[in-house]
Amino acid sequence: MAEYWDLYDENRQPLGKTILRGSMKPMSGSYHVAVMIVTMNSHGKLLCTLRSKDKETYPGLWEFTAGSVLAGEDSFTAAGRELFEETGISAEKGEFKLIKTVREAAAFIDCFFLRRDTDISEIKLQKGETEGAKWVSKAELENMIAQKKVAFPVERRYSQLYSFLMEEGFI
Repeated sequence: MAEYWDLYDENRQPLGKTILRGSMKPMSGSYHVAVMIVTMNSHGKLLCTLRSKDKETYPGLWEFTAGSVLAGEDSFTAAGRELFEETGISAEKGEFKLIKTVREAAAFIDCFFLRRDTDISEIKLQKGETEGAKWVSKAELENMIAQKKVAFPVERRYSQLYSFLMEEGFI
């Protein structure tokens, strides 16, 4: 099924246009919106998923759940949809806490926090998207980053997100 994205200007104002996923030209002055969900259990461990080896970008690397916001969708709804599609974890819009928005080359990334206790055996992986899942401690994640086992966007955002979560009392 084809995915379409709404387009925004550099101030995140809607441009009234949609495009087919993958047809966006870098540095076009237009942006789409994506989400990243940092899921933490009551033991302070973070949920990481292993990207499929068949993915075009960052194949076989660990990440937090993430994906694009579809045309007509808000980022809270997208966070719930992506989390469910990639892990089988259900969450209501009101359970997600927006922790930071990052503007990158062609996207605004809304980073969310969700506290959820789910046994790893209950995770339902999305074929073609995710091949594994595990709960990791802060030290384990930092070791994975040092070993270059984590997708670069997660590595780039990790320290600022973790600091924010601590400052805000999420962890």
